[in-house]
Amino acid sequence: MNNSRINNITGQIVDSAIRVHTELGPGLLESAYEACLACELRSRGVHVQQQLLLPIQYRGVQIDAGYRLDLLVEDVVIVELKAVETMHPIFEAQLLSYLKISGKKVGLLINFHVPLLKDGIKRMVV
Repeated sequence: MNNSRINNITGQIVDSAIRVHTELGPGLLESAYEACLACELRSRGVHVQQQLLLPIQYRGVQIDAGYRLDLLVEDVVIVELKAVETMHPIFEAQLLSYLKISGKKVGLLINFHVPLLKDGIKRMVV
């Protein structure tokens, strides 16, 4: 996958998230932001999967350990959403684990509980 396509996809995600945040503001549940962000992306013709099961491979066996991706966009970018006052390092570790388990290279950690959404977005690449 070339970088310009990945950058285009992440740009669409960020732009869509900003639109959702502008419309709704901070203070809602994570599930509300997830549904609205997925709706916004789909309205732009972007393929989105929500709450996608992410099994782990252990000794050749696929195991459902309860991991779910908030959003997988265009089968390329994992989006982990939060609606919290304080971001904790465990959230970054969570996204990094999802990237490792899935074999995807790019993820966005987006916290909607901020006055300016640009301050709540972190791009992670493995």
